[in-house]
Parts: sequence; C-alpha cells; structure tokens
Amino acid sequence: MSNKEELFDNIRLGNSEAVENLLGSNPKLLESKDQRGSTPLLLAAYYGHENVVEFLLEKGAAVDALDGSGNTALMGVCFKGYTDIAKKLVDAGANVSQKNAMGATCLIYAVTFNRKEIAELLLEHGADTTVKDARGKTAMDLVVEQGNAELEELLKKY
Repeated sequence: MSNKEELFDNIRLGNSEAVENLLGSNPKLLESKDQRGSTPLLLAAYYGHENVVEFLLEKGAAVDALDGSGNTALMGVCFKGYTDIAKKLVDAGANVSQKNAMGATCLIYAVTFNRKEIAELLLEHGADTTVKDARGKTAMDLVVEQGNAELEELLKKY
C-alpha cells in the first residue's frame, strides 16, 4: 500500500495520529487526491472527523479544493449536516458561494437537506441566495417546493 492510500484509509477511519505521522514524513500528501479527486481535507470533512479537519487546516490544506465533481469540503458538510466542521471551514475562509459541476452551492445543499443551523451560518457569511443550480432552482425555490416554512422565513431575511 502506498503512503497516499494509507493516508486516505486512515482519514476514513478518523485515525488522527496516523494521519499526523504520514503527513509529518511526507507533507506533499496534504494536497494529494484519491481516485474520486478528494483531497485529505475533503474526505475528513465528509466523514465528519473534526479533529482530522482541524489538523489538516492547521497544516495549510486548501480549504476550497475541489473533488472530481467540483465539490468542496464545505459542500460535503452542508450535505451531511456537520455544523461544527462547517463553522471551522467558514472560519478558515471557505467560499460559501462556490458552485459545483451541477451548479449547486453550499446553501442549496443546506436547504435541500434541512440543515437550518448551517444555512444560517452560510447566510451570515454572505452566501449568495440568487445562485441557480443546473435545474434553474435557487435555494428559495427548493425551500418553497419542500414546504419548509422555517427555512423560508430564514431565507427571506437575506
């Protein structure tokens, strides 16, 4: 097994000690990508391993790196609902209005999956509410379709 494969396996497992050791011996692995185009930060965020995310950010991981579908680490946590990691990524300067290959943004993911706290965080940090995805839908369009009055009220404030 290569160091890269070992790194990604340990990220999936949330083994922060092994991740730290592997990156300590080969810092270039920080920006490596797996077969789906995910960087270590993208994968750690997607799996919800907050301690690994913190370490990778401290080491200078590119917060807005894209996977093979144009997703960022912040998009992944908006989909999964990891509010604490979303806060860390936003604090690290993540682009809250980045679009992926399907035109979706972090806000579109947050409202699609009813992640109110994350949607609020994104809006507070200037998420663009006017972006339309590949189907021509804005975050508000999706909220109205879902009949989510609470998120609709939130979006109306912005």
